[in-house]
Amino acid sequence: MKISIGNHVSIGPYAHITAINKIEIGDNVDIGPRCLMTDNSKKPTIETMRMIPRKRPLSSKGPIVIGSYTWIGENVCIMPGVTIGECCVIGANAVVAKSFPDGSIIAGNPAKLISKIQ
Repeated sequence: MKISIGNHVSIGPYAHITAINKIEIGDNVDIGPRCLMTDNSKKPTIETMRMIPRKRPLSSKGPIVIGSYTWIGENVCIMPGVTIGECCVIGANAVVAKSFPDGSIIAGNPAKLISKIQ
């Protein structure tokens, strides 16, 4: 497992970053309060649901990569397997379940491309 955080990254209070695979955050990224970035989940089955919660196995659906110069708003959730390009803005409360290219302005649940930075 690896969490890599670049230079001059600001992480707001109560952010939750958890990895069993890899999370890579570029330089000059601003992460708002109460953001969630996780590359893993507990895959529910009848057998695992009957287990003590802390003993349920984790699995990863892929790493998370956040490009440099990106601004992530408050309460954003970034899900496994997502790559965010450089110079992106993610609006507050967005749930990001797919990847977006450089210069994207992203918002919503599920997150979608609102516009491009010129």
